[in-house]
Formats: sequence, C-alpha cells, structure tokens
Amino acid sequence: MLPDFFMANIFKINIETPVGFLEIITDHDFLLSVSFVGNYQQYPGFQPVILNETVKQITEYFTGIRKEFNLNMKPAGTDFQIKVWEQVKKVPFGNTFSYLEIAKLTGSKNNTRAVGLANGKNPIPIIIPCHRIIGANGRLTGYAGGLDKKRWLLKHELQFSHNTKLLF
Repeated sequence: MLPDFFMANIFKINIETPVGFLEIITDHDFLLSVSFVGNYQQYPGFQPVILNETVKQITEYFTGIRKEFNLNMKPAGTDFQIKVWEQVKKVPFGNTFSYLEIAKLTGSKNNTRAVGLANGKNPIPIIIPCHRIIGANGRLTGYAGGLDKKRWLLKHELQFSHNTKLLF
C-alpha cells in the first residue's frame, strides 16, 4: 500500500473506450499509467491539466483524429525497459515492428525475449504503443489487455492510416 502523502499527489480517472474501461493515473505534471480495468469507478476531486489532456488525447485517438500523443510521461521501469519503451514510442501509427526490430534499435539484437518482457511491462499502453509490436513471423503475441484488444487497436489504426494491408 502506498503512503498517504504519496496518494495525495496521485490523480485517477476511468474512461470508457471501444476496447473497454481505462484507468488513467497521473501526478500533478506527468502521466504515470494507463490500465485496462474491468469496470467503471468514479474518482471525485481535483483533476490536474495532465489528466484532462490525457483523456482528451485518448478520446481523439479512438475517434481517428489523433495519430501521435504529446503528453509528459513518467513511466516507472528499469533503464532497459525505458530504453525499449522509447523505441516503441517511435513506431508510427498504423505500422508494426517486430520484437527483433525493437531489439536491434535498442542495441540488444540478441535479446528479443528481454524486449518482449519489457514491452509486456509497459505501464502506459496505447500511448506507448506496445500493441504495435508483433512476432517476427507477423503473428500477434501477448498483450496485457488481451490479444482481442491488440487486434482491435491495430485494425483501428489501419482504418485511419495510409497503409493498405493488414500487417498481422
């Protein structure tokens, strides 16, 4: 359990999206996490600008208006995980990269398993688009929200991108 002084500086909101409910957590200045949750919960009280801006940008993403996110983020992770997530953030909307491609970009070309594990620990899915990372054979592999959500997100992006074929 987190200390009260820490929780006093944490803000949450749940939103409904086409892939289910998302819980967004921020501090005063940074997006900390986005999680798939099973049901809606209301969090009354103050909502900092970053929380409202995150909701706005996620809503724009799901309506096809937004293809890139511009949010101050502070994902918690190891140095290696953060390095992987920085590369994942660069994968363009409507495209997919393999775990091997991300491993090469991080200088860890022989460590695709570690890249996959780091990708699976991404605390800010959708915004750090870990759903765009697929197996080298083009198959969909693990996703914290479930493969059905990963498939939906990729098809959604394909619908609003200039790509003309499914990449998975």
